[in-house]
Amino acid sequence: MSQSALFWPIHSIRKQFAGLQRLQDHLSVAFFDGPAGSQVPECVVDAVASYLRHTNCNRAAAFSTAIESDAILEAAHVALADFVGANDPGCISFGANMTSLTLALSRAISRQWKAGDEIIVTRLDHDANVTPWVLAARDAGVTVHHVELRADQATLDFDDYQKKLSSRTKLVAIGLASNATGTVNPVAQMAKLARDAGALVFVDAVHYAPHGRINVTELGCDFLACSAYKFFGPHVGVLWGRRELLESIRPYKLRPSPDSLPGKWMTGTQCHEGIAGAAAAVNYLASLDDLLDDNAGHSDQSRSAKLDRVFSRIMEYERTLTLAFLSGLRDVPGIRIWGITSIDQIDQRVPTFSMTFPNTNPRQAAEWLARRGLYVWNGNHYALPFTESVGLEPGGTLRAGALHYNTVEEIQRLCDALKKMQTSPTVA
Repeated sequence: MSQSALFWPIHSIRKQFAGLQRLQDHLSVAFFDGPAGSQVPECVVDAVASYLRHTNCNRAAAFSTAIESDAILEAAHVALADFVGANDPGCISFGANMTSLTLALSRAISRQWKAGDEIIVTRLDHDANVTPWVLAARDAGVTVHHVELRADQATLDFDDYQKKLSSRTKLVAIGLASNATGTVNPVAQMAKLARDAGALVFVDAVHYAPHGRINVTELGCDFLACSAYKFFGPHVGVLWGRRELLESIRPYKLRPSPDSLPGKWMTGTQCHEGIAGAAAAVNYLASLDDLLDDNAGHSDQSRSAKLDRVFSRIMEYERTLTLAFLSGLRDVPGIRIWGITSIDQIDQRVPTFSMTFPNTNPRQAAEWLARRGLYVWNGNHYALPFTESVGLEPGGTLRAGALHYNTVEEIQRLCDALKKMQTSPTVA
């Protein structure tokens, strides 16, 4: 690792998040709940508040607040196109969340399916990238195949995927990263095979979005969805799709709503302040380029280029967090980590860790840690296909995840607490 790669402006970053200043019993709270939703920087809070204070208006009116509001919303389409590596802002749609967008898209796409067709989903996905497609397939009389897991590391069985892919496959739904195990799936490779078979590819990038650079062209997908509240923004869903598909597929929509992009896929009045906040979250990430020690001398100062550089450094920094997790958790008595634990394979995961313990259920562990200012999640995390497949229902796992604002010291504190918990006479 180069010397420049060792530098990460953690103190300047953390100062921008009011939520990270929270104290509990005079001790700083350590937020490991990022996989369920990140903290938000003040610039995003300001963007939401500013919209509501000064430009709160519906679309396309003739007066000044509407004109200003429309400009903010149009700029947000450009910002989110940059975020997913696309060059056509008209291909960005906003919605309540990724789940709602996927349900709407699955309902529209499935009208083209017929008996004898097949689709593929996986056992490693969030249920929002499984059940919408399964329900649509059921209504259309289409066969559903599930890509199974490799039991040793709870990763996708690539051979099983290849066996289930055929000329009958109409759609493959894949998660870019698992919100349960942190595994980064080989989506580009899977998408190429799907395209060669004539299938469409839908990618759930919700969990991956704060951790690595998204580029829809390099992934080779047809649709991609993410959620701003996972990458330091408000609760807004984002959908990208190839223009020719978004234009040719007919969504369920109201008659007065636009037939042109992007409004065609944005049903009802949107959360305008949330969309303004989503754009601010993208701009926040791009602004981190100004804090890096090697930011000078770059000829390309576009937002896309800044996002390229920032995410490259985020991945480097989060690699140190992953190593800290693996090192610290190794000494916790009785722990089982569900996912990749080999140092040689850490580039295939993000710092999200699901754990189980022999004598402590996940809820008890989460409550015990919460009393000590360590905020983690318990349950199935809506990754029900995974927890069902590996026999972890109904309790699920204890899940801790780190983002670019977390520190090695926080991870060490969590691991020390888990060791203490496992040697404590009572946890409940």
